[in-house]
Amino acid sequence: MPSEILKQGAEARLYLGEYQGETCLIKERFVKKYRHPELDKQITRRRMKAEMKTAARCLAAGVLVPKVLHLDYPAHTLYIEYYANAKTAKEFIQETVATKEADEAKKLLLDLCWRIGVIVGRMHTDHIIHGDLTTSNILIDPQENKYDIVFIDFGLSHYDKGAERKGVDLYVLERALLSTHSEQPYLFEQILAGYRMQCGREGDIVLDKFEEVRARGRKRTMIG
Repeated sequence: MPSEILKQGAEARLYLGEYQGETCLIKERFVKKYRHPELDKQITRRRMKAEMKTAARCLAAGVLVPKVLHLDYPAHTLYIEYYANAKTAKEFIQETVATKEADEAKKLLLDLCWRIGVIVGRMHTDHIIHGDLTTSNILIDPQENKYDIVFIDFGLSHYDKGAERKGVDLYVLERALLSTHSEQPYLFEQILAGYRMQCGREGDIVLDKFEEVRARGRKRTMIG
């Protein structure tokens, strides 16, 4: 049974709990009372299935994500692998900047962002769209003398071969970085460098589309 609420968002509540004797995360999707109950049940079931499929696709592509351990459709809950020692990339970046000398911090963060770019490129090569790329949805899981990067929260994820959706994915990440880590403007450019290396020519097509999406976003901002 759920024991401790860790996070609550617009779509779901996240608990710390247990599954088959092991600590796990329990993601409970809210019932949308404005929808017809049967329609809400169908939409929730479809999204839960999609989240599980995306996790499986990511793991097959070599992208670390929490495993979905169990689906409980009647209770609208997913039981998900728990990374007990991990912190978010947002926390990692902020702590690195606060505790390291400037040159050392930049070196560490450039390495992190290169790796993030490679991983996003790997996802996009397999046509996996995350849908909510932010540094709060990336975990840094410490290992001996290194760390793993784990992508989380695939509630808005989907499968799409088109460059447009991939460009939007990158634009969402850029906006998140500008909002949260504006004093480290080099972070996103390093992510794009890793992305280009991973994706090659296909990446160039996506990056052209990203520039179009970015231009549209700037135009909307100017118009208000």
